[in-house]
Amino acid sequence: MKYDVVVIGSGFGGLACAHLLSKAGRSVLVLESHWQPGGCLQSYQRKGHTFDTGLHYVGGLREGETLHDIFCTLDLLRLPWHQLDVDGTDLITIDGETFCLAQGFDHFVEVLATQFPDQREALKSYVDMLQGPDPDPSVNAWQWLNEHFSNQLLIDVLSGSCLKTELCRESLPLLAFAHSQKSYIQSSWRLKGDSSLIVRSLVDDIRNMGGEVICRAEVEELIEQDGSIVAALCSNGERYEGSYFISDIHPVQTFALVKESKVVKRIFRTRLSMLKNTYGMYTYSLVLKPQTLPYFNHNKFVYAGGSVWDEATQKVMLSCRVPEDGSEYATLLDLLTPCEVNPMELAESVVPGLHDMVVQQYISTPHTWQRFTHTPDGSAYGIRKDCRQPLFTMLSPRTPISNLLLTGQNVMLHGLEGVAMTAQQTTGIILNNETSK
Repeated sequence: MKYDVVVIGSGFGGLACAHLLSKAGRSVLVLESHWQPGGCLQSYQRKGHTFDTGLHYVGGLREGETLHDIFCTLDLLRLPWHQLDVDGTDLITIDGETFCLAQGFDHFVEVLATQFPDQREALKSYVDMLQGPDPDPSVNAWQWLNEHFSNQLLIDVLSGSCLKTELCRESLPLLAFAHSQKSYIQSSWRLKGDSSLIVRSLVDDIRNMGGEVICRAEVEELIEQDGSIVAALCSNGERYEGSYFISDIHPVQTFALVKESKVVKRIFRTRLSMLKNTYGMYTYSLVLKPQTLPYFNHNKFVYAGGSVWDEATQKVMLSCRVPEDGSEYATLLDLLTPCEVNPMELAESVVPGLHDMVVQQYISTPHTWQRFTHTPDGSAYGIRKDCRQPLFTMLSPRTPISNLLLTGQNVMLHGLEGVAMTAQQTTGIILNNETSK
């Protein structure tokens, strides 16, 4: 059988593309090398508990907000979303002093202005920027913040929730920084349950609409013929043919699968191989003793020993799972850090006695991510976007091979929002091409 579209990889980008195309009436096949779909959204089980890998909260789900329409199209709004504290979604603690990042742009300004009254107008210009047109990708985030704010501590506070992106003074585009902030200020949400709820919802819908999702089917080669990809050869011995192919894996890995090509030039492969990847994350998944830690309906970001923007600064994010039994106490707590040092001591500065509350602990490292999701270097956010080379590091879904497209966080922007935007653009290319014929 020849499919309209073959999708390589079942991360959120691949599944979103498959869902959108299936809903548009196309025959779709998703090929996944792992034993379960989901990529960085997959969950794992240990001793009766289910732990997340990459997703901890999302932003902008209400009508008129950033993710509402695409999540509605993907039928994900039906999931049990739980809104975080409006007055303080993210609590930023820097060297022992805590600040609140609130929901709603006006409320966001008012809450921070109570601690930084002389920066009120600068805060207004900041949220105006977030609500305005996308910034030029060549604008540097660190420079923009320093041009608009005279208080270095406030710059650190505004950047304090950015463990969901990689802060780099020299290269981070204001565009990427703004997209990592905007939707969470609109509104912020956790799932009441694990992130596999998203995966199961998308996979079930794809199959119900006639699509296929096959696991343990690692693509080993993409066959090019007359300038187009005609088939994917898999480790299960199968050959899958398609009119279009969408890759949700890293671009370098994608073109390594195209072993012989008349249209992919050596200089293109060389340029891809020179792209730098963002750092990886260490996740400490903790099971807590019953009724020891009251559930907190926000995230805690803790920093010590330097600026939020400094690589050497100690840093950790604490994220609770919403109690599914209605209890007032947390059972599962994640500590996330890009640092190799165990973050327990830093976490205890905001949750005293945390070490003694833990009964089980499971640790994933960048090597874990690399092994299970095939992410180069265990990168948490894909290719590092660089305002000095925006066209080089913010890739187009299009490739030199006309029927091979890219999707996922390595292309335009990372995070659920960026991946959703890219999936819409990737699928739009296919649907518009078919319409124009």
